[in-house]
Amino acid sequence: MSSSTESAAVTAAENEVDTNAQASREAARLGRAYHARGNVNLIVDSCADFAPEVARALGVEVIPFPYVMSDGEHADDLWETMSAHDFYERMRAGEHVTTSAVTPGHYLEVFERAAAEGTPTVYLAFTRGLSSSVDAARQAADMVREAHPDFQIYVVDNVCPSAAAELLAIEAVRQVANGLTAAELVAWAEEARYYVHGYFTLDSFDALARGGRIPPAAATVGGKLDIKPELSYDTNGALTLRGMCRGRKKALRAIIADFRANYLGAEGGDEKLPMAIVSADAEKDALWLADQVRKEPGCSDVPIIYSSVGPVIGAHVGPGMVALLFWGKDRRESLSFTDRIARKVRGQ
Repeated sequence: MSSSTESAAVTAAENEVDTNAQASREAARLGRAYHARGNVNLIVDSCADFAPEVARALGVEVIPFPYVMSDGEHADDLWETMSAHDFYERMRAGEHVTTSAVTPGHYLEVFERAAAEGTPTVYLAFTRGLSSSVDAARQAADMVREAHPDFQIYVVDNVCPSAAAELLAIEAVRQVANGLTAAELVAWAEEARYYVHGYFTLDSFDALARGGRIPPAAATVGGKLDIKPELSYDTNGALTLRGMCRGRKKALRAIIADFRANYLGAEGGDEKLPMAIVSADAEKDALWLADQVRKEPGCSDVPIIYSSVGPVIGAHVGPGMVALLFWGKDRRESLSFTDRIARKVRGQ
């Protein structure tokens, strides 16, 4: 590595630390206001792929999701007991990681504690588009309501996985700090969730094939041809394929193109809302994305939160995933006319 390249890498790493520190300070300010208000108890889960320092500063409860490796079951504790690098190195060495939905019993423990405390509670749940855990959460919430008829508890499908859910949670804390009630926060979240975008690419299709999400033959062909997907998620939270690119750099450029097409900036009324860049042990590409974002008009000083893809999502995407997440246009605007009809029929 040349001295100039090495210097640039050091500077980028320092900027990453500074940016997360800036985001943590803002999260701490919001967290203090949220706790001082005390009118809503907000619960999230580890599939929001929080930067650990941001989660701590917000002070919201994070439900750890389980995953299993060769040495047994683990809880996703935001990398406290295992580093992201070590986790993805084990996957690179061939270890197969499995995940399972959270049980109603686990949610019941969390919700019963909330009921005992008594503050109206909202859980922003990992999307039904990728996991049935939200169904278990709703079962547990029903049981708690039956046992505590006067307790308000709500379960909201966030329909935006990974660090998109982190961005939603940060703004949810802001809204509680500004005085929204639990019922008002539910209405806010059910609308706001469609304005959080996420675009990402993978290093290979191997993890998707192992999880049964694509045929193994497709993963083999994709690898031989150096095909890299650009993916996102739909309005139900399920993965969608944006396109196929020959080579990693083209996939990263496709992410920037989608950012450019969907980011509102000042048009959205607040160009300082934070963005997130999350990677599965792919820091070099994460920093490249950040550098490209900084070149876009009005983005030179927007807070960017850096974090690692957690083990639950990481088990299904594998090492090398990198994603850009941000507030932008209403994602429902891109629905086909047949999907719009379906939503109207469902009353959505």
